[in-house]
Amino acid sequence: MLRWEDFSGFYMLFLIPAILLLWWWISSNKQRQRDRFISTEMMEKLINFRVLDWVKPVLLGIIVLFLAIAYVNPQAGLKKEKQKVENSDIFIALDISNSMNVRDISPSRIEKSKKFISDFLLTRYGDQVGLIYFAGSAFLQMPLTTDIAAAGMFVKAVNTNMAGTQGTNIGEALQLALKSTQEPQQKAILLISDGEDHDDKAIEMARQARDKGWSVFTVSVGTEAGALVPVNEDGRETYIYDDKGNPVKSVVNKTLLKDIAAQGGGTYYNLTDDTRSVIMDINQRLEKMQKHLRETRSYTEYASYYQYFLFPAIVLLLVGFFYDFKRRVS
Repeated sequence: MLRWEDFSGFYMLFLIPAILLLWWWISSNKQRQRDRFISTEMMEKLINFRVLDWVKPVLLGIIVLFLAIAYVNPQAGLKKEKQKVENSDIFIALDISNSMNVRDISPSRIEKSKKFISDFLLTRYGDQVGLIYFAGSAFLQMPLTTDIAAAGMFVKAVNTNMAGTQGTNIGEALQLALKSTQEPQQKAILLISDGEDHDDKAIEMARQARDKGWSVFTVSVGTEAGALVPVNEDGRETYIYDDKGNPVKSVVNKTLLKDIAAQGGGTYYNLTDDTRSVIMDINQRLEKMQKHLRETRSYTEYASYYQYFLFPAIVLLLVGFFYDFKRRVS
C-alpha cells in the first residue's frame, strides 16, 4: 500500500510554472535590449560560444519536483495486520416529495433535512450507511457502505425533482430497507419526513421491521401550522392547487411519525428542536444496538522513500551551481 505522509508538499509544484514564466520574461527582456545595439548575426560572429540559458530554469524545475516528492515522503506499508471493527448498519430514508419544499421552517423542509443528515453522517464514520429516497415510490440511492464521504455528496445533491411520482409512500421506503440487506445483525432506519403519508401500510411495515430486529427512528420536519407548497413552472415559482382551485397547504403529521417510531421500536424526534441534541440522542440509542463485527486489514509499519528523491535533487543542484552551460560554436 502506497501513501503520502504530507500532501502539503505538493504545493511546491506551483513554483515550476512560475520559474519557467520568470525565465521567459527575463530572457525576452534581455533579447530586446540586445537587439537595440547589435544584430543576432553580428553577435554570433563576435563570440565563439552560445550560452544554453534555458538549461538552468529547466534544471531548477526538476529540482523543485524532486524536493516536493521528497517533502511529501512516499511510504509503502511493510507490516499488515487484521483488526476487528464493530459498526452499525443504518439506512437513512428521506422524503423528497413536493411538500418538502415548504418553507414553514428555514430555509425549507428539504434543505433543513439535508443539513441534518450531513451533520449526522459526520458522527457515524466507521458505520455502514445506506440512502433511500421516497415520494410516491421509493428507490435505493446508495446501498450500505462505509464510504461516508460519498453518502454526504449524494445528500448534498438531492432535491424534490428526483421524485418519479409524487406522494409520500413511507411504507414502501421501509419495505425497501428490509429487502436491501439480509444480514442477521440489528439495524436501524432513520426516517425523515413531514409525515403526509398516502398509503396505509407504514405502521404495518414498521411493526415488521421491529419483529426482524430493526429499530425505526422517525424525524418530523415542518410545523403543524404548515404553509403553501411551492413549485417551479417554466422558471417561475407558483403553488400547488387542488381540483377546486384552492392552494394546497401542507402540515406536518407528527401523530403518524410518532406511531411509526413506537411500532418500529425506535424513537420520534422533531427537527425544529435543537439539531445537535437530536443527533446526540440518536447516537446514544444506536450505541446500545447490537454491533456488526467485521474484520479489516491495516498497515502498522511504513517504509519511507524520500531519500530517493532528495539525493538526486542535491546532485542536480550542485551540477547547476558548478557546471558551465556553454556550447562552442564552430
